[in-house]
Amino acid sequence: MKKYSVLLAVSMMLLSACSATKSGNDETRIYNAADFGIVPNTGDDMTAEIASAIETIKAECDGKPARLLFAAGEYDFYPDSANVRDYYISNHDQDNPKRVAVALENCRNLTLCGADGGKAVFQMNGRMLPVAVIGCENCNLENIAVDTRVPQITQVEILENGNGYIKYRVAPYVNYRIENGRLVVSGSNWEFTPSWGIAFEGDTKHIIYSTSDIGVGTSNVEEVEPRVIRAPWNDARLVPGSIIAMRSYQRPTPGFFLSLNKNTQLKNCDVYYAEGMGLLAQMSENITLDGFNVALREGSGRYFTTQADATHFSGCKGVIKSVNGLYEGMMDDAINVHGTYLRVVQRLDDHTLVGRYMHDQAYGFYWGGAGDSVQFVRSDVMEITEGNRVTEIAPFDKKQLAGCKEFKIKFEKHLPADIANGKYGIENLEWTPEVYFAGNTIRNNRARGALFSTPKSTLVENNLFDHTSGTAILLCGDCNGWFETGACRDVVIRNNRFVNALTSMFQFTNGIISIYPEIPDLASQTKYFHGGNGKGVVIENNIFETFDAPIVYAKSLDGLLFRGNKVVQNNDFKPFHWNKWRFLLDKVTNVTIEDNEFSNGFDKEKDVMHRY
Repeated sequence: MKKYSVLLAVSMMLLSACSATKSGNDETRIYNAADFGIVPNTGDDMTAEIASAIETIKAECDGKPARLLFAAGEYDFYPDSANVRDYYISNHDQDNPKRVAVALENCRNLTLCGADGGKAVFQMNGRMLPVAVIGCENCNLENIAVDTRVPQITQVEILENGNGYIKYRVAPYVNYRIENGRLVVSGSNWEFTPSWGIAFEGDTKHIIYSTSDIGVGTSNVEEVEPRVIRAPWNDARLVPGSIIAMRSYQRPTPGFFLSLNKNTQLKNCDVYYAEGMGLLAQMSENITLDGFNVALREGSGRYFTTQADATHFSGCKGVIKSVNGLYEGMMDDAINVHGTYLRVVQRLDDHTLVGRYMHDQAYGFYWGGAGDSVQFVRSDVMEITEGNRVTEIAPFDKKQLAGCKEFKIKFEKHLPADIANGKYGIENLEWTPEVYFAGNTIRNNRARGALFSTPKSTLVENNLFDHTSGTAILLCGDCNGWFETGACRDVVIRNNRFVNALTSMFQFTNGIISIYPEIPDLASQTKYFHGGNGKGVVIENNIFETFDAPIVYAKSLDGLLFRGNKVVQNNDFKPFHWNKWRFLLDKVTNVTIEDNEFSNGFDKEKDVMHRY
């Protein structure tokens, strides 16, 4: 029997019945979730009710504007009754089928919204994908949060660090057992032994200085009292009071998944936990995040949020706008914007080739279509060699798009004879976005702050990068590992504040701002990867507060302007970085460093190093 009868009556008193209101020139129909039996704080599974509400609204409104309002509170979802979908999600584990709590598919002009500014929290009870928005146009989410009752990250507190052992207390939310000396953690449809972790200071929630990813004591352990574990574990950096987020390598699903959408806005939405990215958007046009937070939930006691990036945009176009957000405690970057290179694996004729998705976490989804402008890049030197246009494209290794790794692609112009020698990647220029990233706070996270790989204009302004652990801003490009495009042509980084980046070493962490494309054979490169066309990277009017030396590292860049910035040296940590130059420049041209203020002085001869 349902447990929501009293709550339903209360909710219906609080919310008006379904009605029509004016929204500009459109008539917006308002639907109350309670009218569909969707009420908070019951513990009942709301999957079927929400699916029914969405289908009803689609049928009744036929694409005309509508809003589905949720009373503030928590709504539960369970994997056994979830929507089952095969979703191939970029930069995630391809472990289909996915179990989906809320699937908004093929809708137009529909908004799911917490009512009266209150937050509707979608609580997962097991490994699930909370919200999927697929093939939609003008569909938005407002005042929606996602969380998980039992996160797959295991939080422990260090109680004692002795001679060859560590004693720690397991957080109350964790379900665990000791099996053959191993700590096994579990939920309703998952279990594993954590293999590594991230260490936080107990009082500040900063990543502990000079730790990066650490091994954790989960083998040959014993329980010495309820929820207290003694483990053979040597790490003097983990003083009593330290908090460890123990993890696996799994990233099955994001909190919000957007694919093949147009004009999507998430406003005042929160991710308190996700076992992958907080938000993953792929092959979508025009996305706005306003007040989107990947943040610690008040009262949870947690120090972590997501298993991977806070937000991640793969192969999108139009404009990506991310403003007024808080990103903290995640196990990777705040934002990553890129496309995906296909590697050329076969030349079928003068106009036709086979291109392959290369990374195990990036395949099976739409890559491009007829009419798309593309360019080829030589992966060993990362030089763009030729532009072309797609005339036909179809899955090659499968009959259908879903799950395919290879495409048969026909091009407008003649293809080079050596195109299939294993050194060429294909970049789709149609699916590259402009980016505006402003007014955000990024703090106390693993790895890096913000990553951008797009040839369109990118503006990063008025953000706070506070203890990002590694590099604060990275401009990358890689046709050898992750196969993430592409070259940055027009980047402006201004009026930001950077506080104590580079407290740990991670990949690409050569400076607070790191311009670091993967180029296996830089010595043979004859062109520049980033910049050019009289633009490049402008870094101006920022404040850098740092305990160490590196400010900017750049590789293969044409155009660098560092102007009007203030660099404040502090003694918060002991300098340890191998890079002792303020500016380390590998194959960089058209460099201007002027009108900056350095608290301990600036000597161009000692502080700037040009190589190659």
